[in-house]
Amino acid sequence: MAVMKAPENTPVWVNTDRCKACDICVDACPAGVLSMKLEPTSVLGAMISVVYPDACIGCNECELCCPDFAIYVAEKKEYKFAKLTESSKKRQEIIKENGYMLPEDYKEAN
Repeated sequence: MAVMKAPENTPVWVNTDRCKACDICVDACPAGVLSMKLEPTSVLGAMISVVYPDACIGCNECELCCPDFAIYVAEKKEYKFAKLTESSKKRQEIIKENGYMLPEDYKEAN
C-alpha cells in the first residue's frame, strides 16, 4: 500500500468525505490545531477544521485515534513541525471548554 503524500506545506489534513465529525481527534490534539466548525450540510451539524496548522507538533495523536482513518499528518521529513507552546495548550483548553469548537471571538494571546 502506498504512503499518502502530504499536500505541499500542510502538516495535517482531513478527508471530509470519510469524517463523521465525532470530534475524537479534536479532543486528542494537544496543540489546539483542530476544532469543530458549524456545517449545516453535515449529518451532525458540524465538521472538523484545521484552525491553526502552524501550531501542529506532528505528534500524530489525531491520526492514530481517528476511527474512520479520515485525518492525516505529514511525515517528519516532509514538514518542519512546531514546538508545543503554552499558548497552544491554552487554545486546546479553550476549544475543549467550548464544546470542541474554537470560539469565533478567539484572539491568540501574545
